[in-house]
Amino acid sequence: MTIKKLFLDMDGTLLNRRGRVATSNAQQIKDAEIPISLVSARAPMEMKEAVEALNLDGVQVGFNGGIIYRFEKDNLKVISELPLEEQDSHILIKHIHEAFPDLSQSYYHRDRWVTFKEDAGIDYEKQLTLQEPHILPVEQYLNPSEKIFKIMIMTFDDLQMQALKENLLQLPLDRVTIQQSGSYYLEITHKDAEKSRGIDYILKQESIAKEDCAAFGDGHNDLAMFDQVGHSIAMANAHLDVLKKANHITTSNEEDGVAYGIWTYLMKERVHD
Repeated sequence: MTIKKLFLDMDGTLLNRRGRVATSNAQQIKDAEIPISLVSARAPMEMKEAVEALNLDGVQVGFNGGIIYRFEKDNLKVISELPLEEQDSHILIKHIHEAFPDLSQSYYHRDRWVTFKEDAGIDYEKQLTLQEPHILPVEQYLNPSEKIFKIMIMTFDDLQMQALKENLLQLPLDRVTIQQSGSYYLEITHKDAEKSRGIDYILKQESIAKEDCAAFGDGHNDLAMFDQVGHSIAMANAHLDVLKKANHITTSNEEDGVAYGIWTYLMKERVHD
């Protein structure tokens, strides 16, 4: 088996619980010498540290497929983007603020993170991503002209998360996708912004067959990514439906699971040849 392309989710997969690529994980991944693209729900600015840790210079995918880009000398070069429709984003901002004013809210532009207040959720996200949000009064932000790629709401309460999902799914918005990503996050993106969109683009541009590709993931938003590759590998800490769908299961993100999975499931035959 020769894998020509590797697609990696970030949170819960490549990154440890502190939001970093462990040095041991990074070195083993680089030693495998397989071309890599990161495919994440994160904003490009939140992916940059991992891109640099793995010395990546190719195309990356952010916002769950809402943006396809590469870094060129620290500059963000956008190849394709699919933000929320302006009308939908205005409706969502107003509704979320009125219905759930106490929940942690984040609004992501191409290269800017906006919130209305510092709270436990924002502090948690700052520690994970090493980014600083722009804090604006909600009154100044109800009708932003700048494109919004992702809306993220955080809660550490399971019952509150369920109520939030049920409420938002009742909104008459057929151009958005609302999905839980991890235990604490509910993310809203354009309905066509799926990880598979980014993978499709890369495979066509690089003339690679899906059978020659592998992907690692842990969350529901990785299921579409698994459909686009010949070899799917779930982290030990993945959701049950992700574990069921994967071809293989590696160790957890705290145990250098990506490196272990590469060498256990993708490299053995190459080493023995």
